[in-house]
Amino acid sequence: MLGPVILAASRSDRMRRLISAAPVTKQVVDRFIPGEGVDDIVPVVRDLADRGLELTMDVVGEDITNPAQAAAARDAYLELIDRLKPLELGTRAEMSVKLSMFGQALEDGHELALKNVRPVVEAAAEIGTTVTLDAEDHTTLDSMFAIHEELRKDFPQTGCVIQAYLFRTEADARRLAANGSRVRLVKGAYKEPASVAYQDRHEIDRAYVRILGTLMEGTGYPMIGSHDPRLIAIGQELAHRAGRKLDEYEFQMLYGIRGDEQSRLAAEGHRMRVYTAYGTDWYGYFMRRLAEKPANLRFFARSMLTKG
Repeated sequence: MLGPVILAASRSDRMRRLISAAPVTKQVVDRFIPGEGVDDIVPVVRDLADRGLELTMDVVGEDITNPAQAAAARDAYLELIDRLKPLELGTRAEMSVKLSMFGQALEDGHELALKNVRPVVEAAAEIGTTVTLDAEDHTTLDSMFAIHEELRKDFPQTGCVIQAYLFRTEADARRLAANGSRVRLVKGAYKEPASVAYQDRHEIDRAYVRILGTLMEGTGYPMIGSHDPRLIAIGQELAHRAGRKLDEYEFQMLYGIRGDEQSRLAAEGHRMRVYTAYGTDWYGYFMRRLAEKPANLRFFARSMLTKG
């Protein structure tokens, strides 16, 4: 039941100031966010790639209030892509973007977000990689899916994210699986009302398995976004039943969580992609990581008690 409380705190300026000022916060945040700028992240990219892991990178920050900020977010991704080019990693290093950062919530936001994200997708394609559109709260999804469909006309490898706790997702998964999309499936980390989303974790898990089965049986490329050992094992079994080879699906986990398991899956020949966020506006991202997994909250609380 703590999840909704933490998500509410993620929108509180008072809590932002309190947590940001705590002496231990930087140490704990560094577990999940390995740097603030592109100079910090390039060595991390090299290290993960050298260990046989793949990456999807997110420049954190969602509180966009004007078109200039949206353009700055676009430019931050373009700078990242420019710095990735000499590494020649191809699809081993892709980008994840939240359309809210590209102005989706502003006036004429759908058109603005599409205008800003397209150059990022184009630049990614030029260095041999791609972009995945992250899912946000349920009110933004119709716009996200429409932008995804538009981008795939010229860049068919553009991916998207779906969230198992939403009632609509099973239908979305059937559509996406039929048209050959790259799809990351996650449980969901936003506070959603009972009118649109499952609230019980067992119901969410069951929905996750049903949806993953749909994706595995389809013609697209499933990306299993989970740290849950049971769901990872089920994902492997569903892939086997569907006759998929190891390079026809992948696992994705967050930077800083279950590193040993990430290395194990990669050593077994699985594609294992690490969701690696960086940037100065880390607060909302960090709080959602605490909300979605109780172990993360315990880690933070223990650090506050022993290091503060």
